[in-house]
Amino acid sequence: MTAYLLHLAVLSGIFIILAISLNLIIGYAGQVSLGHAAFFGIGGYTSALVSLHFGFPFSLAALSALVVTGGCGLALGLPTLRLKEDYLAIVTLGFGVIVDLIFLNLEITGGPDGLVNISPPRILGVTFRPRGLYIVLVALVVLMILALTYSLVRSYHGRALRAIRDHETTAQVMGINTPAYKIMIFTLAAAMAGLAGSLYAHYITFINPESFGLHTSILLLAMVVLGGMGSIAGSIVGAVILTVLPEMLRQFKDYQDLLYGGLLVGLLILRPQGLMGRGKLSLKFIMRKE
Repeated sequence: MTAYLLHLAVLSGIFIILAISLNLIIGYAGQVSLGHAAFFGIGGYTSALVSLHFGFPFSLAALSALVVTGGCGLALGLPTLRLKEDYLAIVTLGFGVIVDLIFLNLEITGGPDGLVNISPPRILGVTFRPRGLYIVLVALVVLMILALTYSLVRSYHGRALRAIRDHETTAQVMGINTPAYKIMIFTLAAAMAGLAGSLYAHYITFINPESFGLHTSILLLAMVVLGGMGSIAGSIVGAVILTVLPEMLRQFKDYQDLLYGGLLVGLLILRPQGLMGRGKLSLKFIMRKE
């Protein structure tokens, strides 16, 4: 039982990082992303491949995942973040589908069978293989992400992001470089998701495309909406609840997407600000009518 609880704690920590990174895009910058799991997968595959084929230690593998996913986020953000709402949602959804197909069909990624025998992290001579040690590593990374995110959202840059979310035209008139901010936050969020992918790959020691498809993107969106868009604490609560809940409902695995969809619809109707959100403006990109 203890090992199982530690396993859930490790997964919860990884999904907290993912939920926070997606919340930066949706809750703070007011942009739509329906393919965030693609960055999670890119980070996982990058870290696994450089570890398996080039013998990179975990620190360099994780850094490689950060750089590659950040670069992918930048490459996607530059041409697409001029789009808004429905169009941006469609583009990010298409990006996720394309990445999933790449994972399925490239020989280097192992195709549908994925990659196996990924080495566990080894830092300063300590191998983080036991779950008790791995939760320490994940907790340290989560604390680092929380400190970075908290500092960002409390700074001038965080206020600029919220101004863009609430009214982009007004933010531009006030002199805020809205395209630069949107690209910056999209790139940062992608890099954070890549780091989560690296932690996941070296923890499970096996990855395949099934872990990074549309199902995972929907799950991440549900975590953010459940906890509350624009709320760091909400990201933590949403990630923990929706990491533990599927384990409790494992016998109903075929209906989990239906559960997440129903949860999203119910929250939008009954409590659109989420469990810990402070206002309905957090769902402005959904509720707004042009």
